[in-house]
Amino acid sequence: MTFAHPGWLLLLTVPVGYAMWETTRRRPSVALPFDYGRQRSGRWLSRLLCAAGLLPAILLAAALLLLCRPLRLAEPKQQRMLTNIEFLLDVSGSMATQFGAGSRYDGSMAALAEFTNRRKGDAFGLTIFGNEVLRWTPLTKDLAAMASATPFLRPEILPLHFNGTEIGKALRYCRQTLPDRGKGDRMIVLLTDGISADLGPAVSRQIGAELAEEEIVLYVIHIGDEAVPNDMYELARPTGGQVFAAATPDALATVFDHIDHMQPAKMKPGAPRLVDFLGPFALAGLVVLGLYQGSLFGLRYTPW
Repeated sequence: MTFAHPGWLLLLTVPVGYAMWETTRRRPSVALPFDYGRQRSGRWLSRLLCAAGLLPAILLAAALLLLCRPLRLAEPKQQRMLTNIEFLLDVSGSMATQFGAGSRYDGSMAALAEFTNRRKGDAFGLTIFGNEVLRWTPLTKDLAAMASATPFLRPEILPLHFNGTEIGKALRYCRQTLPDRGKGDRMIVLLTDGISADLGPAVSRQIGAELAEEEIVLYVIHIGDEAVPNDMYELARPTGGQVFAAATPDALATVFDHIDHMQPAKMKPGAPRLVDFLGPFALAGLVVLGLYQGSLFGLRYTPW
């Protein structure tokens, strides 16, 4: 235990001096007729009265200790290690295809919202792509920007240069921007439903190796009931990620749940920190105050 204001401990000489004076001072005495008779010594009563006289000194000492602000080391708490998760979302025209009650785009955005709410404390970014790439939301812990993006990124209203699918260009763009965030693990979740025009076995393996060099894990979610292109496996395999197929909204939710379990939030022990330790001293002061108030109802020396 330590104190925030240790210099004030010198004031404890005041209650110590009062206690010494209280125990050594001679009190006035008055001779009464029965004093010359045979009386009990009253030793225990004298000690009890002396203890009652020391209560103000103890109360003052407790108050001074509270003013010194006692501190103690708290148990170190577990801290969440940051994971930087970039969502790479296909917004080509095919993402407007019916998917459950909405479109593939609607199902993707709903699954993203549920996943981010489940992993509060991580940093999320959103990048959309077609034939071009646009970073809509930089990595942030504030989920409001991503949640409000849904009406503005619908495939039906985007410019024509987002109608195609170039996954290779989008992944290379994320490879350049994601390492800018220095701390934490890095992960890309690619959501697409098409075949990329700029990929092939060799290019896919090369991009996967480039992502692995930056320690970026890639998870690919292929939306729809079409067969998953082989290029997706070539992209994810070098990074340690996986490829998933989601033919329905329920399957998409299951995929995100599986990714959450595969990449759990990592915790690290935090450094011990000093916290206030006022409780015991405040409680002792209240107890002494109550005892002293009770002693005033008769437990005292005669005033003569």
